[in-house]
Amino acid sequence: MSGPFPQSAGWGDVIVGLTAIPLTLAIARNPRGHRGAVFAWNVFGTLDLVAAVTLGIMSAPGSPLQVFGGTIGSTAVTMLPWSNIPTLLVPFYLITHGIIFAKLAQADRTAVA
Repeated sequence: MSGPFPQSAGWGDVIVGLTAIPLTLAIARNPRGHRGAVFAWNVFGTLDLVAAVTLGIMSAPGSPLQVFGGTIGSTAVTMLPWSNIPTLLVPFYLITHGIIFAKLAQADRTAVA
């Protein structure tokens, strides 16, 4: 794939994935001491997914929102197995980030009560 879509989405995924490992280890050692870091990581992961979808749409040939032209863009994700990324994985990860936000909010409410 070409254009800004794969570079931005790819590096964002790498950053989110690599930071998840030490963050998970830190939470395992001290579950209550890293809420801010988890929230920041979750926001970054969510924004990475939103940016990837946005750039994918903006680089899709034939899309009315196409801004980045002259390349094959995100055409590859319209065919199997790559079409599983926008149709299955991205929604799953967005739901997972939503669950993490809900759990953080629930933990904050129980800490206040």
